[in-house]
Amino acid sequence: MLYIASDHAGFELKKFLVDRLKDTLKTPFEDLGPSTFVKDDDYPDFAVAVAKQVAKNKENLGILICGSGQGMCIAANKIKGIRAILGSSIKETEMGRKDNDANILCLAARVLSTEHALAIVKTFLNTAFDNQERRIRRLEKISKLENNL
Repeated sequence: MLYIASDHAGFELKKFLVDRLKDTLKTPFEDLGPSTFVKDDDYPDFAVAVAKQVAKNKENLGILICGSGQGMCIAANKIKGIRAILGSSIKETEMGRKDNDANILCLAARVLSTEHALAIVKTFLNTAFDNQERRIRRLEKISKLENNL
């Protein structure tokens, strides 16, 4: 399942992407908010909601959107099992999925055009982890960090 959320700064881009997920990409997803624009909401609330859902199942993915993408990325990565990346470009996003098995994509609504964001989302959804031994080894080291080992 794909989970998506934004704060106030990412609200309009999220609405655009939700429409595309329904109509063009035919991707099943759950929108975790906000359902209406709230100018004083806080990005960590939405980042944690998506990250907790993504962490429940290794097949789950998430998309988080705020002004810079940075705040969402920082907050999401506090949840065990999350590998959130900032998707600034198509290539960067492809590498994040393929090399690092990223499970949450964070987008900068104040930086990206809607079409560029959509292209990045398509790349995120259509790129698989390459499952190479060296990449698995590195992810295992990250898991040990999460478990304080």
